[in-house]
Amino acid sequence: MRIVAALGGNALLQRGERPDAEVQLHHVHQAARSLAELVEAGHEVVITHGNGPQIGLLAVESESDPALTAPYPLDVLGAQTQGMIGTLLARELMNRLPGREVAALITHTEVDPHDPAFTHPTKFIGQQLGAQQAETLERERGWTTAPDGAHRRRVVPSPEPRVVLEAPLVRRLLAGGAVVICGGGGGVPVVRDRDTGLFRGAEAVVDKDLTAALLAEQLDADALLILTDVTHVFTRYGTAHPRPLVTATPERLRALDLPEGSMRPKAEAAAAFAERTGGLAAIGPLDNALGTVLGTTGTTVRAALNGGEKGPRVLPTGRPADDGAARHPAV
Repeated sequence: MRIVAALGGNALLQRGERPDAEVQLHHVHQAARSLAELVEAGHEVVITHGNGPQIGLLAVESESDPALTAPYPLDVLGAQTQGMIGTLLARELMNRLPGREVAALITHTEVDPHDPAFTHPTKFIGQQLGAQQAETLERERGWTTAPDGAHRRRVVPSPEPRVVLEAPLVRRLLAGGAVVICGGGGGVPVVRDRDTGLFRGAEAVVDKDLTAALLAEQLDADALLILTDVTHVFTRYGTAHPRPLVTATPERLRALDLPEGSMRPKAEAAAAFAERTGGLAAIGPLDNALGTVLGTTGTTVRAALNGGEKGPRVLPTGRPADDGAARHPAV
């Protein structure tokens, strides 16, 4: 199968961890093992990844650098994170897949310059902030922040992706047998000038899961995997008795009350891919990508469920859930 695997933010940094290189190297080492199993099973694999903590860190550094007359724009910072994360993933995969070509590609995602997201920022980036710290940054740097649990985080525009410009190149790399890493952080956001046809960067961060779904559609992929730090999507989320969801239709998945800043974008991306292509979409654990494809773990999403089922199937209440059962991942 041709598979697009989207790594959640936890692939590199988990909530509360310091954004040190050594911490991220450890997480990438673990993620590469799971991804290599997909390749070793004979699948064509394209890997996308998040960049929220990393681009937030670079934005703070850029804002604070006295050598700059103005901070670097978000599109340029997004390209930096693609290069940084891409090389970490590529090296680990080359070590685990000797003799296999691995390409880390910087890609651009076209967005609509009139997307309402530009005036309603919602995408979390960077680390959690205290109330006083957030207030200071809003006042001094013009940032917008929003509640994230008991803290606050910076939010930036997140327009809907329209096309991944390098998708034809990714096809050619796959045809040559390469494992491709691309679409990091949703891709570098660009808008096209209506009169000249020329591209320019956009001050935004595109949702990585929506870009992964779009890329999977452009590549005619058989499956979209959204890999994160929980085993399933859960019904009754936030209650004392959350239940792992094993299968669902796109309609049922969208009807769930899922957190806007974490699981809901993943659910929307999975639902959109399943609807538009009829292919397999699945949300599952980062450490078991192959099991998520095979359906032994994770939540499988199909436009029409096998066997004529009309709704979701959940694990029996008496069956113990794996680690992460009571929480959904951070972006």
